Amino acid sequence: MARVGVTAERLVAAAAELADEEGFEKVTLSALARRFGVKDASLYAHVRSLQDLRTRLALYAGGELIDRIAEAVAGRAGKDALVAFADAYREYALRHPGRYAATQIRVDQALVADSPALRRTADITYGMLRAYGLAEPDLTDAVRLLRSTFHGYCALEASGGFGAPRDVRRSWERAVDALHIALENWPRDQES
Repeated sequence: MARVGVTAERLVAAAAELADEEGFEKVTLSALARRFGVKDASLYAHVRSLQDLRTRLALYAGGELIDRIAEAVAGRAGKDALVAFADAYREYALRHPGRYAATQIRVDQALVADSPALRRTADITYGMLRAYGLAEPDLTDAVRLLRSTFHGYCALEASGGFGAPRDVRRSWERAVDALHIALENWPRDQES
């Protein structure tokens, strides 16, 4: 029988804290059992497996991230929305490195379809890009450009990968400016 007070929600919240403190790869059922003072086996009353826990953590962190982005972009469009989106993304990635790492794992697409947070992520991201006059398939291409640029920059910054004396924040601002120009001048796909 599981100890009173241990719930799936509390496990996920504890996993988020552990991920930020020690790294996403250190999130294990054994580590969480130690935090709760229970045996590993008792956690299976709340999650099916480590993969289930990590998927729940990914959805939890994705929800936190999009909440911050949504708040930042509210009432904005065009470059103002892009800058707010980018800055909220970067701030979350740097402040919550373990949770952010969880948002990068591959999640079963059936779970994504059922996740309100991930549907909201698509709605906000695609909505921001539609203000640039983009439609499919260009929307998908633009989303991939933003995600890869934001993720790559944040990963390099977090690992200390930028060694030049140039201010990292200023380089970020210039990168976002360049993305804005690219989005305004997007080469339209001619697929039929």
